[in-house]
Amino acid sequence: MENYLDKLVTNLDYIQFGEKLFVESDLYYGHGTSTAFDEAAYIVLTITGDITKTDESVYQKTVNLQNKTRIQECYKRRVEEKIPAAYILGEAWFFGLRFFVNEDVLIPRSPFAELIAERFEPFLANDDIRNILDLCTGSGCIGIACATAFPDALVDLADISSDALAVANENIQRHHLTARVNTIESNLLNDVPAKGYDLIVSNPPYVGHEELDGLPEEFSKEPRLGLDGGKMGLDLVHQILFDASEYLTDDGVLYVEVGNSDELLQASYPTVPFLWQEFDYGGHGVFMLTKRQLLEHKQQFLVNLPN
Repeated sequence: MENYLDKLVTNLDYIQFGEKLFVESDLYYGHGTSTAFDEAAYIVLTITGDITKTDESVYQKTVNLQNKTRIQECYKRRVEEKIPAAYILGEAWFFGLRFFVNEDVLIPRSPFAELIAERFEPFLANDDIRNILDLCTGSGCIGIACATAFPDALVDLADISSDALAVANENIQRHHLTARVNTIESNLLNDVPAKGYDLIVSNPPYVGHEELDGLPEEFSKEPRLGLDGGKMGLDLVHQILFDASEYLTDDGVLYVEVGNSDELLQASYPTVPFLWQEFDYGGHGVFMLTKRQLLEHKQQFLVNLPN
C-alpha cells in the first residue's frame, strides 16, 4: 500500500484512489454527495483548498506532503468508522455557502436550497418579507440561506437543542449576519414569539422508528434528536401544523420537509390541500400551506396531536 501511495501525486490521483477504496468498503453516500468519486473529491479538494464548480484544472494540481497525510487520515476514518465526510472535515455546503458542522447537528442536504434560490416564488410576496422563522434549525443552514436570499428580512433560528444552536450561532458569525439573524431555544414553537412571520420553514425530525432502525451506519453518527419523529415519524409535524397559524401573518406561508413520510402525511389528512413541491435537482417531500388553509383545517390537525 505504501509503495502505491508513493505514486499518487495530483488531486485526481488521490480522488481516484479514494473512489476505489470507498467502493471496496461498501460505504453509504447521501450526506451531501451521492457517489464514491464525489465523496473522495469532496475530501481531497476541501483539504487542498481547491474546491471549485468550474475549474477542472485543479484536478492536476500537486498535493503537498502535509495534505497527503491529512487525506489518508480522513480516508481511514471514513472507511473504518463510517463517519460521513462532512463531520470529518467539520464543514458542509448548502445553497453555495460553507457551514460549520459537528455531530450535534444533521449534515445539510435539504432540497430547500432550490426553493430558497427561487425565493419561494410564486407563493410568497417577495417585496414585503420582513420576518422569517427557521424551525428545528440545526446548523442554521436553511435560515441563513433565507437571510442571504432575503437581505431585508430578519430571521429567527429555533431549535430545542442548545448544542445545535451553538453551531448555528457560529454559522451566523461566519456569514456576518449577527445584525439580522437570531437564535431561540424552543421546543417547537413553545418559546417562539408570535410576532407574525411572513415565512416559516421547517425541516423537523420526520423519520419513523422502523425506518430509523434500518438506516445505514452513517446515520447513527448524526444526532438521533434530529431524525426521530416518533413511532410513525410525524409527531412533530402534526404539532407544527396545529400551531403554525398563530405565528404567521395573514399572507404568511408554511413550508415543511417530511421526506419519505409524505405519503403517510397526505393519508393522515386526505382533504388538506398540501401543495407538494417539485424539484429539478432531486429531493421530495416538501409541502406548502397558507395561513388560511392551516386555520381552515385546524380541527383535523388537533385530532392527530401526539399525546
